[in-house]
Amino acid sequence: MERTTVLITGCSSGIGLGLAARLAADSTRRFKVYATMRDLAKGERLLEHLGSHCPDTLEVLQLDVTDPHSLAAAVQRVQEQRLDVLVCNAGVGLMGPLETCSDQAMKTLFDVNFFGAVRTIQAFLPAMKRRRAGRIIVSSSIGGLQGLPFNAVYCASKFAVEGLCESLAIVLRPFNIHVTLVECGPVHTSFLANLQCPDPEGSELEGLDAETRGLYRRYLRHCQSLFRDAAQEVEDVLPVFLEAIVSLCPPLRCASTQLLAPLWRLRLGSPDGSAYVRAMHDFVFGGSEVSGDQP
Repeated sequence: MERTTVLITGCSSGIGLGLAARLAADSTRRFKVYATMRDLAKGERLLEHLGSHCPDTLEVLQLDVTDPHSLAAAVQRVQEQRLDVLVCNAGVGLMGPLETCSDQAMKTLFDVNFFGAVRTIQAFLPAMKRRRAGRIIVSSSIGGLQGLPFNAVYCASKFAVEGLCESLAIVLRPFNIHVTLVECGPVHTSFLANLQCPDPEGSELEGLDAETRGLYRRYLRHCQSLFRDAAQEVEDVLPVFLEAIVSLCPPLRCASTQLLAPLWRLRLGSPDGSAYVRAMHDFVFGGSEVSGDQP
């Protein structure tokens, strides 16, 4: 049986690691997986995930989506194979009041989340178009569908990814190339631990007004309870990616959770946006118009 060749970015942890391990360990051996990551030293986690053996269904490659030379090297390595599925999963986060987000932090986030996806697709798309076949699966977020408080820059990057993929899907239809966005909610990964997130009591917020600082404290408490009560495990999210890989006609969008679906429907049903803004404020901050915590 001919194997489906899959290349995944961002495999050092979380969803990328879990998906690479799941595909490489598939009992039917129907996948050949190129698991890529910026730092190859972290590849040990993937091998540990698979146990004591390293199957011939897996190859770990260095790939930094912010480095064109690294991308070119990965393309060179894979070009002897027919790449059937490209999974753009590499991503970073940035949380906090907008006033505290530095230019450099915002540029870095966009360089990975948006331009990294663009570069990766650009690198592998020509070969897919020549074969008139392929799948591009992109890790998105519920933050790519709706604005989330204190995640303005992260949401902006994911909104950009959503627009990129929706536009691309229209053009790639005649080429038999399917584009799928997987919109995830809170997932128990190292993403949150690695998130750039200022301490509400730290010096980074020194010049911030008291009302915004209070809202930020409340938001962080909201996040803690959300992750405690509603976050998914990586294993719960993987079936959505697997379905996009094997489905005869995968959708443009699929969600791994229905956590904020009522708010998303409200956003669609209220074109001027005001009902959504009120509802999201109430959901996060408890429905009070009062500033909340004071320093």
